[in-house]
Amino acid sequence: MTWHLARRTALMNPSSLREILKVTERPGIISLAGGLPCAEAFPVEAVREASARVLRDTPHAALQYAASEGLPELREWVAAHLRDTGMRVDASQVLITTGSQQGLDLLGKVLVDAGSRVAVEAPTYLGALQAFGVFEPEWTTVPCDGDGPLPDGLASARGARLLYALPNFQNPSGRCISAPRREALVAAAQAIGLPIVEDNPYGELWYDEPPPAPLAALWPEGVVYLGSFSKVLAPGLRLGYVVAPPVLGQKLLQAKQAADLHTPGFNQRIVLDILRTDLLSRHLPAVRAQYKTQRDAMAEALRRHLPDGCRWETPRGGMFFWVELPAGTDAAALFPHAVERGVAFVPGNAFFAGAGNPATMRLSFVTSTPDQIDRGVRLLADTLRNRP
Repeated sequence: MTWHLARRTALMNPSSLREILKVTERPGIISLAGGLPCAEAFPVEAVREASARVLRDTPHAALQYAASEGLPELREWVAAHLRDTGMRVDASQVLITTGSQQGLDLLGKVLVDAGSRVAVEAPTYLGALQAFGVFEPEWTTVPCDGDGPLPDGLASARGARLLYALPNFQNPSGRCISAPRREALVAAAQAIGLPIVEDNPYGELWYDEPPPAPLAALWPEGVVYLGSFSKVLAPGLRLGYVVAPPVLGQKLLQAKQAADLHTPGFNQRIVLDILRTDLLSRHLPAVRAQYKTQRDAMAEALRRHLPDGCRWETPRGGMFFWVELPAGTDAAALFPHAVERGVAFVPGNAFFAGAGNPATMRLSFVTSTPDQIDRGVRLLADTLRNRP
C-alpha cells in the first residue's frame, strides 16, 4: 500500500522551537528558551473549584456537543472586555477557538491562496509563519524599527491579503507599538486597503503601564483581532478567540465547523465560571508582579554579564528579551555549545519569513528564578566569549 502525501505536507516541517525545547528537558539545563508561562503561577485551585461547580450545576450540558460559535455567555464576556479597551464589538463577532493558534489556521484557510501575498513584521511569531505557510503564500516582510512596522514601509505590502502584526510585547522582540505609531500604521493600511490581523496574546502582561488601544479600535472593519486565555489563566485549557468583521465571520465559522465542530464546552464553562468570580482582578496583578521581578533580573544579568557588542531593549511587558549579538555571530551554531555549558536559548533566525539575522536570539524570563536567570546569562556570556 502506498500513501501519496498532499503537496502541502512538504511545507509542514518540524517546529525548530519544539526541537529546541526537547533539549531543554535534559537534567541540569537552565532553559531561557521556552515561550511557556510559569506553571507555578497557574490558578490551580480556582480551576479545580470551577470544574467541580460545572460538573455539579451543568454536567450534561458541559459534556455534550456545543455550538460552533462558542458558549454565548463567554462570547459576551469577551465582547464586554474588549469594549473596555476601546473596541466596538458585538458578541456575534466573537468566535471561540481551540487556542488562538487555531484562529491563525482558520484565517489562513479563509484568506490565503497559494501564491497570494502575506505581509509580516521582521521578526515575527514563528507559529504564524507555520500556520499561514501551509497555504503557500508569498511572504512580504515589512520594514520595522524599535517601534514596530514603519507606516511608509507598508507600500511594499500593497495588494497583500493581510498584514500580520503583534502590537503588544511582540514574540519574539518584546516591542510594544506606541499609540502614535498605531494611528499612523492604521492610516497607511487604510490608504492602500491592506487588512490587518492583530494578534494579542501578551497584552495583559504589562509591567510598567498598559499598552495603547488595539489597532481594531482604530479600524473595526479592517482588523481581525485574536486573543487568548493561555497567558492569563493556563495554556492547557486551549481557549482563545477571534473577533472578525461580519463579512468574515460566517466563513471563519464554517472553517471552524470543518476543523473540530466546536471548542470543548467543558473548558469554556470552566473559564466562564472563573471569570464570573472576578479572579482575574486578583490573579493578574500577582502574575505581573512575579514576571516583572524576573524581567528586571534578566535586564540586570544581561547588563552585568554579556560582552561588548550585544544590544537589547528591556521590554515593558510580555515574556521575552530579543538580543542582537556581535556581528558575525551565528546563534544557531552557538546553541550546542551553550547547551554543553548548561543553558539554552532560541536562535533568532527562525522568526523571520525571509532572510533573517543569524546574530540574534530570544531569551525567555518567566519560567526561571532570578538566580537561575543570572546563572544562565553568565553561562551564555561565557559561551559567547569562548565560541569557536
